Amino acid sequence: MESHIYFLGGFGLLILLVAWFPVFIRNLPLTLPIICVMIGYAIFTVAGIELNPRDYPNTLSLLVELTIIVSLTGAGLSIDKRLKWRKWIDTARLLGIAMPVSVAAVAGLAAYVLGLPWETAALLGAVLAPTDPVLASNVRVGPPMEGPEDGVRFNLTTEAGLNDGVGFPFTFLAIGLAAHGGSLGAWTWEWLAIDVVWRIIAGFLAGWCIGRLLGNIVYRVRSKIIARTGQGFATLGITFVAYASAEFIHGYGFIAVFVAALVLRRRDGDHAYNTRLHDFTEQTEHLLMMVLLVLFGGALAGSALEGLTWKIALATVIILFCIRPLAGMLSLAGSPMLRCERTVVSLFGIRGVGSFYYLAYAASMQDFRQADIVWTTTSFVVLVSVFAYGMVSAPVMGWMDRRKAEEQSG
Repeated sequence: MESHIYFLGGFGLLILLVAWFPVFIRNLPLTLPIICVMIGYAIFTVAGIELNPRDYPNTLSLLVELTIIVSLTGAGLSIDKRLKWRKWIDTARLLGIAMPVSVAAVAGLAAYVLGLPWETAALLGAVLAPTDPVLASNVRVGPPMEGPEDGVRFNLTTEAGLNDGVGFPFTFLAIGLAAHGGSLGAWTWEWLAIDVVWRIIAGFLAGWCIGRLLGNIVYRVRSKIIARTGQGFATLGITFVAYASAEFIHGYGFIAVFVAALVLRRRDGDHAYNTRLHDFTEQTEHLLMMVLLVLFGGALAGSALEGLTWKIALATVIILFCIRPLAGMLSLAGSPMLRCERTVVSLFGIRGVGSFYYLAYAASMQDFRQADIVWTTTSFVVLVSVFAYGMVSAPVMGWMDRRKAEEQSG
């Protein structure tokens, strides 16, 4: 039998798994990402196939890049709240305080515990900056006008929607440090002006303009004739146009995609077409994510965790369960959210496959000393994140809902 027949059969089984299997694990402490990692590990172990993502940085970055931008569009379309500053203040705190503190703390940990040179330590801090609530669906905002949108779900979704782009400057900082021998200098001002200020602003502007333009076309032209078509796959066009527009002017496409989806949704927030766009995006996102996680499981069966030491394991525990919660609580001090809500938001610093995009991107741009340690640490952090947060997300959210009810009644 030709090899492509095996591929088609396996891909078909994966699609059925994504579509139907969640029904059977709804009451179990398991999630679909956990199952996919386990399946990938089993398949590649039995087949004896060696998969090392370090050998394919460009292919890895392209596949993860596609998954991220589709995910960001879905996140933007799901937000019901209006674009008013007071509703986004906690998200701004997480991005402006928690993320830089986490990056600095992870870099310090990598330098002093793992013994990495500062430019490589900065790279580890940068690639672990983005959070990814996709891996724990219980903490996401639901579909438009349907799902719960309390403070916890809203802040975790919007934080992940924006920090994929806002965290990019730290990757460029690590690349700059590697290119200049680990020292700061005149190049730092160029990094600050271009990679921090311009790219972020350009990403927001491109996203706003594309979202506004397409929103007017969809919901204003000839009595919403386009919206009435109900073509959900148009969301891919929205995603790619917004992303390419930002990248064309050297802005962060990740920011543009999320902002474009937000702005487009605002043009007619109650229209049923928003749900059609969101549903198609979510299905595409799930399929892409599951493919990546099966491949991730296959990499774990190979050499992804080669060189894993007790220091890396200790650093992983500290990164996920000490640094992120403490940085989150620090950033949310004084927030109007209830204490139990601040605790849950701070706890769920979920790291996902997005970290591999930054790592593969940086590896293709610059050589880093002891980069193998960064690959191993990132792989182990994502593995622990998938299993730990996937298993505890439902119980923790249930606990939060009960505590919130108690605090509000008391």
